[in-house]
Amino acid sequence: MASIDSTVASIIDAKPPGECSDDNDLFDSLENDPCLESFREQRLQQLHDEISRAKHLRNQEHGTYTEIKDEKSLMDIVNTMADLCVVHFFKSDFQRCGIMDSHLEKLAPVHFDTRFLRISVENAPFLVTRLKVQVLPCVIAFRKGVSVDRIIGFEGLGYSEDTFATRDLEQRLLVAGVLVRQKLTGSQDTKSAQHSGITVRKDRAPVNSDDEDWE
Repeated sequence: MASIDSTVASIIDAKPPGECSDDNDLFDSLENDPCLESFREQRLQQLHDEISRAKHLRNQEHGTYTEIKDEKSLMDIVNTMADLCVVHFFKSDFQRCGIMDSHLEKLAPVHFDTRFLRISVENAPFLVTRLKVQVLPCVIAFRKGVSVDRIIGFEGLGYSEDTFATRDLEQRLLVAGVLVRQKLTGSQDTKSAQHSGITVRKDRAPVNSDDEDWE
């Protein structure tokens, strides 16, 4: 699936989620595009088509952070319904899973080319075994059904062991190729919260930690 045109993306990003349904309003916003001077009609048609595609993605729950209740539905989405997916395997009573949720919830509305999903490990025994999910939180990035990156705990995020900013997670997913373009800046991102008492894993082997080793 091709990425959303950058002009259309900037227009839709500027609109609150509930205000993206008026086609005429969105099309009027295109009139200020400086690229239209030399090829106005062709460019307008292209951008109109892009707006329709962007709206279709939103109607397919792109732009939301969605909990999937069963692993069959998750596999259908990852393998056939969305080219770019970020999946958080979580356990509801784990503190660090909640922290990861808060960052993914901020990324989902601005990266609508990508599906952001979460599933409880208790509802995904087959996938947990097949993907060797042992330490939580575990975030796996997929391109066309193929795993391209895995974040275990807060491994590789931020500059300290127990805190990171949403833009750090965004950058990691950009490098993995599951986000189309950078959306967050330092001024847009919320300040990283300090989470005392958390020790982040440095390897992929399970450890005896109530927050991470869930088995």
